[in-house]
Amino acid sequence: MMEKIARFLYGRYGTDQLNIALLVFSVVVSVVMRFTPVWYLGYLCYIPLGFSIFRMLSRNIEARRKENRMFLKIIWPFKSWTQYTQRKVKDKDHKYYKCPSCKAILRVPKGRGKIQITCTKCRHEFIKKT
Repeated sequence: MMEKIARFLYGRYGTDQLNIALLVFSVVVSVVMRFTPVWYLGYLCYIPLGFSIFRMLSRNIEARRKENRMFLKIIWPFKSWTQYTQRKVKDKDHKYYKCPSCKAILRVPKGRGKIQITCTKCRHEFIKKT
């Protein structure tokens, strides 16, 4: 039996970030629809679930990779902002600035007064108070 399953799954796409997001979205919609008075809207959770299963079992690997790349391109600004915010909140010894010319994020130590900051990417220099 396990050999048949292994043979069936051979060459299939599997899971990626988009599939995980679809599964999480499906669970969230399912939970939210449990508490709404319109019971038939609960079937909406099966749409992303079905699409996720379709993507996992697909043999068209290039198309699934392209879909995942597009999803990551859309999600990346939000993900990078949350990572930046988490890092900034946890770090009490440094202050974060954006370079005015290239918008790179720079980390400088706190409590040094006015200092001249040099961007490591574009070598632009600017003065800020820490």
